Amino acid sequence: MAWNVFRFCTGLRIVGSVMVLVVLAIVGVSYYAVVIASYGPQLLRPAASFHDIVVSLAVILLFHALLFMLLWCYFSVVLTDPGHVPQSWTPSMAEDPEAEVLPLASTGQPVAGNNSTTFVHSLPNSKVRFCKKCNLFKPPRCHHCSVCGRCVLKMDHHCVWVVNCVGARNYKFFLLFLVYTFLETTLVTLALLPHFIAFFSDVEEDSGSPGKLAAIFIGFVLNLAFALSVLGFLVMHASLVAGNSTTIEAYEKRVPSRWKYDLGRKRNFEQVFGARRSYWLIPLYAEEDMRRTPALHGVDFPCKPDLTEEEL
Repeated sequence: MAWNVFRFCTGLRIVGSVMVLVVLAIVGVSYYAVVIASYGPQLLRPAASFHDIVVSLAVILLFHALLFMLLWCYFSVVLTDPGHVPQSWTPSMAEDPEAEVLPLASTGQPVAGNNSTTFVHSLPNSKVRFCKKCNLFKPPRCHHCSVCGRCVLKMDHHCVWVVNCVGARNYKFFLLFLVYTFLETTLVTLALLPHFIAFFSDVEEDSGSPGKLAAIFIGFVLNLAFALSVLGFLVMHASLVAGNSTTIEAYEKRVPSRWKYDLGRKRNFEQVFGARRSYWLIPLYAEEDMRRTPALHGVDFPCKPDLTEEEL
């Protein structure tokens, strides 16, 4: 590409910091519209019917539960390191028999190690990947992020909304953030729909101050827009998880019909969410999954055993 958007990487970092405030502002508007302007007063109204009380209580409780999970997942993505390449990591000769790692006497690309400097000599068909910017070997599925300025394990993409890369160690948290965001925005949209319709009706209602009406209108429009857009992202990432690929791999068209990392939907899912079902819906991993699933660490990934050398 002649024009590269990542030349503005510094600007993207600044925008990302602002986006955290934007997310919190949208949450604040939604909270005000649903709890304070709409269903809170309806729940506390002296003449409220039993039906109104039940509906208001259900909306408020579900809203708070989804909001808690949304914020938990969101800040888990923001604060979790997506995965950095260990300084001592080098390609295994068993994984790539065509590549040789030679000592000081050889000529080639110098690599900084823990105790000494080594040189990499890559043969014509070598699959060893080396990052000149980080001066490190690149494990499989690892990519250098121009925004973060470092290599990220199993990098999916850099997300401005979370001011972080989405990689091996926070991809699950990002997916859960999308799920709970979709559920929360859908709930708010449906909850505010009757008030939004009444906003344009000719029937006079005791609907509150102009500020509350504005909050309901803005909250409905924002949440409807986010629900529709997040649904698209969910469908896309569900397809990526099912095929055990990333956004970058799909974008680069490197996912053939027989993708070497595609081990079946069940195992593909477990490489992102783990095998313990009790942890699937929360932004945490079981210690057992971290021990038994190397892919969660973002360095080693199992491949199909029946692929030819060309397919690998």
